[in-house]
Amino acid sequence: MSGIALTTPYLDTGAEQLSFALGRPAREALAVRDVSVGGLDVQLRLLGASHQVFAGPVRETVACLPGVEDGLPEAVAQEFADWTYRFDARVRHCAEAEFAEHVAEVRRRADAHPRALYGIFPGSPDALTALTVDPLGAGIRWRTWHTYPQSRQIVATRTRLEAR
Repeated sequence: MSGIALTTPYLDTGAEQLSFALGRPAREALAVRDVSVGGLDVQLRLLGASHQVFAGPVRETVACLPGVEDGLPEAVAQEFADWTYRFDARVRHCAEAEFAEHVAEVRRRADAHPRALYGIFPGSPDALTALTVDPLGAGIRWRTWHTYPQSRQIVATRTRLEAR
């Protein structure tokens, strides 16, 4: 899948503006992709303020969230009925040439992936949010990347949702 050229500028401009939340309602999306993975219906959502993933009992939001001041945690683990949820995030600060190489790799990965969604924000071809989702044993996993050319930061998240 090739990236979607978005016309709305992103609202978050750096990793420090991101927050994490579970259970939030759907926010206005710039693009949505519905897929079925491992028997679960999954919705990948690009927001002007980053992303949401809805899968089984999980509603994950990583975005600029008014009123949520905790920032982006390195890790979160939670139990949902018959599911185990694990979220991990990291922020990479890059040199200029390294940043462009990493963004190109994210694009290649998303372009080649059968269950991906990514959008390129106006102003820079290196400003993007990408999501992929894969089966994982008795569950699924998804990955996301948020790139910020102005600060040369890449926020990468990994999430696992596994049946107990």
